[in-house]
Amino acid sequence: MNILILGSGGREHTFCYKLAQSPQQPNLFIAPGNAGTAELGTNLAVNPTDLEAVALAMSQHQIDLVVVGPEAPLVAGIHDHIAAHPTLSHIPVIGPKQEAAQLEGSKAYAKAFMERHNIPTAPYKQFTAKTLNEGLEYLETIPAPYVLKADGLAAGKGVLIIHELAEAKEALTDMLANKKFGAASEQVVIEGFLDGIELSCFVLTDGSGHVTFPFAKDYKRIGEGDTGLNTGGMGAVSPVPFNDAVFKQKIHDRIISPTLEGFKKDKLDFVGFVFIGLIRVGDDPYVIEYNVRMGDPETQVVLPRIENDMMELLSATAQKRLNEVELHIRPEAAATVVAVSGGYPEAYENGKEITGIPNDGLIFHAGTTLDNGKLVSNGGRVLASTGFGNDIQEALTSAYAGLTNIAFEGMYFRKDLGFDL
Repeated sequence: MNILILGSGGREHTFCYKLAQSPQQPNLFIAPGNAGTAELGTNLAVNPTDLEAVALAMSQHQIDLVVVGPEAPLVAGIHDHIAAHPTLSHIPVIGPKQEAAQLEGSKAYAKAFMERHNIPTAPYKQFTAKTLNEGLEYLETIPAPYVLKADGLAAGKGVLIIHELAEAKEALTDMLANKKFGAASEQVVIEGFLDGIELSCFVLTDGSGHVTFPFAKDYKRIGEGDTGLNTGGMGAVSPVPFNDAVFKQKIHDRIISPTLEGFKKDKLDFVGFVFIGLIRVGDDPYVIEYNVRMGDPETQVVLPRIENDMMELLSATAQKRLNEVELHIRPEAAATVVAVSGGYPEAYENGKEITGIPNDGLIFHAGTTLDNGKLVSNGGRVLASTGFGNDIQEALTSAYAGLTNIAFEGMYFRKDLGFDL
């Protein structure tokens, strides 16, 4: 079977790693991929949001199944494009259609969905440049801290949590009037602040049946102690120690079930991964956001814990047989630590030579490429080391050990992951 994986990050390398272990031995094509995926399949110089170029690559390489890694191609309508194609419409796509992808593509759309289906989340209001003054007045009526979210896709960086009213007003003006996040902040959602501890839930659905993957917790801030700017993610752990059986049941009953039922009621064509960003407030779960794909770097701890054949899981999804599947999870904990370029998440330089990658470690490439046979950095998040252990701390020790000999100019990683558990 020929599988096309869209994307170029650590998430996509992890998918390749799991699929390469399948007894079915699929042929993997990755668009555009990275230096890690190149070792497990064939990288294609195709932009995943260029829908026609993706379709052409599918025809050229006789693709049988498409797995969409990042959100941008889904929001751009890659699934719809393939489904409407004269010669490719029979090929299954793991990833929702464009309308359903709005759950990640628009914060306001997601909030309205949650409101409609009684899914617990923070109260909110939305504003545009035309209603900026109303937004500024609204900020005066709510308590600090102030949560401002760019409505559209902003690569994980469009959420601001601000403690001072004057600063919040300035930020709202910057987002709406000055388009701080470009088109993503043409509309801004102002949310009530939820005080608690976050975790991530992952569900794979075929439109009727579903399986819930292991939960994870990621670390978004660049600085130790969760300080500094938001990033795409500096590391993750799984399982989540505070997510006991009682709390899991609440998540299932109050959030997962009504979310999947909501897809059916709203007639959303959703086949693929639902990532539910959760926060535990007291003893209750609330939804912070939906993503319509696996998380990164959470994929690097979640997939290695799954013992099932990944090829079989994806085939069951494509054939709407997920209700027949029982998930088998490794009992050990997993942790992943992300090494990033100096300066990230702001300006950074590419092309730094990477040395010391161990032969025996679990290293997932993200922003890497080959330059005349040399492995070099090619992104903000460069690679991640995943380790296992009897508990989170042991898994983190193993993950940090995997980074011991790896070096590139400006390399940085957080040394305090798990500090809050």
